Amino acid sequence: SVRPCSGARTKSCLLGSVPVVSWLPRYSIKENALGDLVSGISVGIMQLPQGMAYALLAAVPPVFGLYSSFYPVLIYFIFGTSKHISVGTYAVMSVMIGGVTERLAPESDFTTWDNVTNSSIVDIAARDAERIRVAVAVTFLSGLFQILLGLVQFGFVVTYLSDPLVRGYTTGAAIHVIVSQLKYTFGINPPRYSGPLSLIYTVLEICYIIPETNIGTLVVSIVTIISLILAKELNAYLSKKLPVPIPVELVCVIITTVISWQVNLTGRYGVDVVGEIPSGLQPPVFPAASLFGRVIGDAFALAVVGYGIAISLGRIFALKYGYKVDSNQELIALGLSNSFGAIFQCFAISCSMSRSLVQESTGGRTQVAGVLSAVVILFITLWIGRLFEDLPKAVLAAIIYVNLHGIMKQFLDIPALWKSNRVDMVVWVVTFILTVLLNPDLGLAASIGFSMLTVIFRTQLPKYSLLGQLPDTDIYKPLEDYNQVRHVPGIVIFRSSATLYFANAEMYQDALGEKSGIDVTKLLSAKKKLEAKRKRQEKKAAKKELEKNGADVFLRLIQRHSRCLTVRHQYFCLSVFLAGVVETLQNGGFFNDRVTKSCLFATVHDAVLRCQAGKTKSHRGEENEYYTVDSDQEVCSCSVQNTAPKM
Repeated sequence: SVRPCSGARTKSCLLGSVPVVSWLPRYSIKENALGDLVSGISVGIMQLPQGMAYALLAAVPPVFGLYSSFYPVLIYFIFGTSKHISVGTYAVMSVMIGGVTERLAPESDFTTWDNVTNSSIVDIAARDAERIRVAVAVTFLSGLFQILLGLVQFGFVVTYLSDPLVRGYTTGAAIHVIVSQLKYTFGINPPRYSGPLSLIYTVLEICYIIPETNIGTLVVSIVTIISLILAKELNAYLSKKLPVPIPVELVCVIITTVISWQVNLTGRYGVDVVGEIPSGLQPPVFPAASLFGRVIGDAFALAVVGYGIAISLGRIFALKYGYKVDSNQELIALGLSNSFGAIFQCFAISCSMSRSLVQESTGGRTQVAGVLSAVVILFITLWIGRLFEDLPKAVLAAIIYVNLHGIMKQFLDIPALWKSNRVDMVVWVVTFILTVLLNPDLGLAASIGFSMLTVIFRTQLPKYSLLGQLPDTDIYKPLEDYNQVRHVPGIVIFRSSATLYFANAEMYQDALGEKSGIDVTKLLSAKKKLEAKRKRQEKKAAKKELEKNGADVFLRLIQRHSRCLTVRHQYFCLSVFLAGVVETLQNGGFFNDRVTKSCLFATVHDAVLRCQAGKTKSHRGEENEYYTVDSDQEVCSCSVQNTAPKM
């Protein structure tokens, strides 16, 4: 039967699907307004240079980075659940889009030969228009993927994106970002390569043509990088004394634009500048569906990467400030931001750590700060965008380099992981190498595959150990790792660090035999032989009794045989004690008349006490084995060893 849609259920569904309806009516102007205002203006100022710079990574005109810093932010304000992340352009996402746009709209497709100048000419307008079509198509499709994954409750996929994988991936993608901007730093134009090892080919090509460097461009790059680094260090030094950080990137953009305009860097030194920035916003245009089939793989990679980065950072802030981020709703929010933004000529977005930290540190407490940053971008786009047409592209590249310093510090993860968890270190290093060599899209797929293999590897090679008791406590620790724990007399406690299932069951049995001295295979073999021998003997005895005393005696013999068989069977059988998996065991038909739920224990100590009680009450020499599974799904077995009866 279908349940009627009650008013309460409809309201709950609405609040969950459109979170702004839930929190905005309760917005406290007194507590939040000032912090959100200062934060929104600060982040909006950051969005200007970053948006223009990351547009270069996406191989589209800089103004489209401003569009991508406006529309998606408004959509996330309505549907997002994180209060502190700053959504918008992001370096890793931009370089992934740039790979797609340059692959499907290479410069060679728009090059013609000019007989007058006797040289080749690139139709820049046609090239940029086609690249925008590609970027919009892949962004729209990635948004649809995110929406679909959110609707089918696929947010749990983030659990497979471990922290070492994400950090190794973003570090590898940052290398692609740096290499992609070298042409703006040196003022050269290397050919574009695609596919595996394309980054290596690009670096070799740059090294080959580096003698063609434009000296003016290189000087601008070096001066800008040094100035930004010094200014950011000064910002960090004065962070406790300043109410808001100095917008060093905006100051740098303004100063270099004025210098470029006054000195005429383009005309005198051939320095490449941003060029025309149209004022106003773009009219809505539905993406070219004919391109969807060619970018479907790239779109899915963008959907996963963008979501993984946003949810990881969102959960960090949620944990810090004590609220919950809905992983499935985040997928839907990002998907709507991308798909709706694509209609207005935006490229795929995620969240930026640098902007998010600024949004938090300047007092931002809710998503209102994001809306205010979008208002700043709108003001710039409508009225003052044209003032930045003389901005050198080398300055935008320098801004990208300096903003990557946080990601570059992730190389320090390697020695830290070497000390704490070497498998995680291997995941980090392999992910980084695969991302660098195979490009961000294929590198992500290969990295996730490798991470899955390490999960299997960990379950196949768990740590097996014998536990001892810390005297006068209920604490049990491995005997080989702790000096103060003591062996429990007459009891062997065996632990596996991995969940016991079919793939490692045989390894568990072998390790159990090696550690405890119990050969389960021989025990079962001996049991079968004794069972067969007993059955033959009792069958002969039953036949003789039947011939001698008749049917009544035979029935009494059968009853006696049943009692004897039951008693003897207990010696060979495992008396199993498990904790935490009652429902699974019940559904699997594990329980019976002799193995009941009364055999379940919550801790190893409870099982040990039961073993000791069973040992005290036993009047026969028996060997019993008990198992527990603690809350961390670590399998332990407790074996009571006595002298076995002679059969």
